Amino acid sequence: MTGQRPDDGGTVIRRATPADLPAVGRLGAMLLRLHYELDRDRFMRSGPGADTGYASFLATQLDEPDSVVLVAQRDHHIVGYLYAGIEPRSWKELRERAGFIHDILVDEPSRRLGIAEALLDAGIDWLRRRHVPRVLLWTAARNEPAQRVFLRKGFRSTMIEMTLELGDDGEPSST
Repeated sequence: MTGQRPDDGGTVIRRATPADLPAVGRLGAMLLRLHYELDRDRFMRSGPGADTGYASFLATQLDEPDSVVLVAQRDHHIVGYLYAGIEPRSWKELRERAGFIHDILVDEPSRRLGIAEALLDAGIDWLRRRHVPRVLLWTAARNEPAQRVFLRKGFRSTMIEMTLELGDDGEPSST
């Protein structure tokens, strides 16, 4: 996994270290803001400290045997990350054991260089080596650029999440 490079030749994909957490936290907060802008009712707002909060969460995942945090490093800067894990069989979700790509983000100036696909490839390789039978991910319905990347990598739609917002009175709201 270390040393895999996208087509641009200047990016290295590797496992995240504790030293990378501030940069990954910043990217995680960007992902949070992106999702919030796509659907303010469905996704949580990125408030003060979102970057440090997200970095603190990912710090708990660095040494977990069933999780991986990868970074894309370009010119000594972290420009993207992927967070994935192995999820056990779930009767609630009606699925067998699976790999799950929880998060992937590449910062705006580094997009369209193949970095997201390289991160996905590295994450899928990590999961493949752990003998998971499939890889799942969620993508925001309005995030069409990400969906195009996922479709190119062979992902297919299997579920549609639907949300009903309830007002303070417990009745469906109009948003």
